[in-house]
Amino acid sequence: MHVIQARREKLAALIEQHRFLPVKELCARLGVSEATMRRDLAALHGEKRITRTFGGALREFNDRFPSFRERQGRASRSKMRVAKLALSLLEPGKTYFFDSGTTVFAIAEAFREAPVTPITIVTSNLPVGEMLAAIPGVEVFQLAGQLLHLQSTLLGETAKRSLEFWRFDWAFLSTEGMMPTGLWNSQIAIVEQQKAVLRRSARHVFCVDGSKLNRQAPHFLIGWNQLDTLLTDVPMEKLHAAGIMVDPAHYLGPESVVSDEAEVAPSPATEPAPPEGKATGTGDLPVHFL
Repeated sequence: MHVIQARREKLAALIEQHRFLPVKELCARLGVSEATMRRDLAALHGEKRITRTFGGALREFNDRFPSFRERQGRASRSKMRVAKLALSLLEPGKTYFFDSGTTVFAIAEAFREAPVTPITIVTSNLPVGEMLAAIPGVEVFQLAGQLLHLQSTLLGETAKRSLEFWRFDWAFLSTEGMMPTGLWNSQIAIVEQQKAVLRRSARHVFCVDGSKLNRQAPHFLIGWNQLDTLLTDVPMEKLHAAGIMVDPAHYLGPESVVSDEAEVAPSPATEPAPPEGKATGTGDLPVHFL
């Protein structure tokens, strides 16, 4: 009985600290089966120490985390600068993944004003899909998955499985925290999806505005030694002062931007490796064509 109570105390502390942990991760952290975990959660719920919501962690994340529209208005000038730099990485005939971040949405807005075609874009970001599908020469595919309406994104196991049908030349990814240890994000489901995207991408770029510097989100995503490209408006000198040592070869920063209205010269980025092939978005694949 003491062992059970000690485990439940640890469980309650984990939930209090992280807020949005799915059952599978709780099982892994505490070394118990799903059946045992569900009994423990039910016991804590009965004691009114936790609140269990319909739909689990994703539903709670959607309800409590700032909505897509709220986040979109934050650090908008920084996001615009990052977006301008990102355009230098887009090439005709390639396949790109755009994730659910508001900085990535800013990249899509910049792309709409100066589209590069033909191009294929796969995204979990509903506003990005709606915006870019109207551009001639742009093929847009939306991941399947659980719809989080406030976050304007598709997440969960189905979304992860739908990634298996794709190979990307580049993945454009966002994050909620940038620390000396690496990049961090707000929700374990987002981290899992991003890691699945990384496995399917020849190259990747994390698009991080300056508001994320020295900010640690609940879940670790990737270390600096695993980074392909960091795209940010934070000068290299400021990154170093914060203890973040990024290889200059993997850095695309504000030194390339003269002003908010300036044109951005193409980056001398290495040609991405050719993809292994991509799905057509037809048949029974869990991908929705827009």
